[in-house]
Amino acid sequence: MPPSIFARHSSEIDWCEANYLHSEYVAEYYNTVTNVAFLLVGPLMMYLSHPYACRRSLTVHLVWIMFIMIGLFSMYYHMTLSFFGQLLDEISILWVICLGYAIWLPQPYFPRFIKDRNKFGAAVFLVAVASTLLSFVKPVINAYVLNSITFHILFLLVKELRKCDNRDIINLTFVSFSLWLVAISCWLSDRLFCNFWERLNFSYLHSLWHIFICLAVAHVNTVFAYFDAQYEIPDCTLQLQYWPFKTKKIGLPYLTITMTKDTTKNC
Repeated sequence: MPPSIFARHSSEIDWCEANYLHSEYVAEYYNTVTNVAFLLVGPLMMYLSHPYACRRSLTVHLVWIMFIMIGLFSMYYHMTLSFFGQLLDEISILWVICLGYAIWLPQPYFPRFIKDRNKFGAAVFLVAVASTLLSFVKPVINAYVLNSITFHILFLLVKELRKCDNRDIINLTFVSFSLWLVAISCWLSDRLFCNFWERLNFSYLHSLWHIFICLAVAHVNTVFAYFDAQYEIPDCTLQLQYWPFKTKKIGLPYLTITMTKDTTKNC
């Protein structure tokens, strides 16, 4: 009889970190605790992006709420290495990506038969539901498929950067790409070259993936928020700021927004 999907080690994937080395209750200790980054960055980015969300749409906060859920589900997954935990982790990532597309994809990139953002959001929702169901069929390939979506995101960034003359945003995009490149290198190296890292007694690259991908998402979401505002809130002036070091351009990026017209909007 196959093990329960809730059972420990029922997942097909076991990352490179040694199991139960630091705790008898936590399978992968460092892979678990590094997810705290999501629990810290998510609420902070909600707070920093609130002025933009008030002008654009409060649904922006859904991205960060699901971002926090990724951290919680990933903690559960690495703590138990259960099949159910793996599915929760990957499905939450899927929904964050779909929310990002629904909210921030510029209208010029909509399919030709869709001209309205609400209709586009409904179409993305249907795709997310179908993809969620399909994720139960072959869950081992889910992570590779989710990571491959990044190439389409990079394509969109390149298209928008060609029209951008804001040096701060161009630099932020470069930093976002660099963080993603380091993150995905850690993910692939831990997954594909575990034996090599075990010989070096360093099996924690997946833990570093959590940190770098967390920072990469915070950076790239700010870039997309900037491009989105150019289309959706044209009567505004945007300035890129960083928390907590505003003047040094170090930390978490966010946008300050000033309306050029008197369009007061309570939030």
